[in-house]
Amino acid sequence: MSLRIGDEAPNFTAQTTQGPIDFHQWIGSQWAVLFSHPKDFTPVCTTELGTMARIKPEFDRRNTKIIGLSVDSVEDHKKWSSDIQETQGTAPNYPIIGDSDFKVAKLYDMLPASVSGDAKARTPADNQTVRAVFVVAPDKKVKLILFYPMTTGRNFDEVLRALDSLQLTAKHRVATPANWQQGQDVIIAGSVSNDDAQKMFPGGWKAPKPYLRIVPQPK
Repeated sequence: MSLRIGDEAPNFTAQTTQGPIDFHQWIGSQWAVLFSHPKDFTPVCTTELGTMARIKPEFDRRNTKIIGLSVDSVEDHKKWSSDIQETQGTAPNYPIIGDSDFKVAKLYDMLPASVSGDAKARTPADNQTVRAVFVVAPDKKVKLILFYPMTTGRNFDEVLRALDSLQLTAKHRVATPANWQQGQDVIIAGSVSNDDAQKMFPGGWKAPKPYLRIVPQPK
């Protein structure tokens, strides 16, 4: 299965470090960020899991749940959490999915459907494509997909920035320009006619080109 932006996030049940979940029920009416890892006890992922634990309040403030996944067992995840606490100063304070049967990794098109066998026998390189970020909206649709190589740690400030954009543009008929940050000017969506834009933005807009209509960020 090929997963694309706008598709419904595949639902699944799984064991996690915080107990069993049904993914769609776990999301509920909130947003969610699922970020995945090729194997436990890997260096870059250790820093990422610690970083997410430290900045979890930022996701809480955005009504967003975070959940990790690694292609190993829940028991190994719990052992790894001790290393994360020791080296990063913060242990994971969110659930981590045990995916030693590769079910979720395959469901989200991070591993080929043909993958099978013992997860412990696989190296991180075998699972190197299991380094993704999926942002899922309350309607359970995938709104953003990012894939990273094993040697490049993820920039979770960018995930937060993109989440701010997704939540803003889900509420208002606008788009955000390159390098946009919360509070900066935005662009009226191309699907909005000038007549409708005048009703929505009575203060008017700047238009260096007819298709580039710039307004202050809506509240």
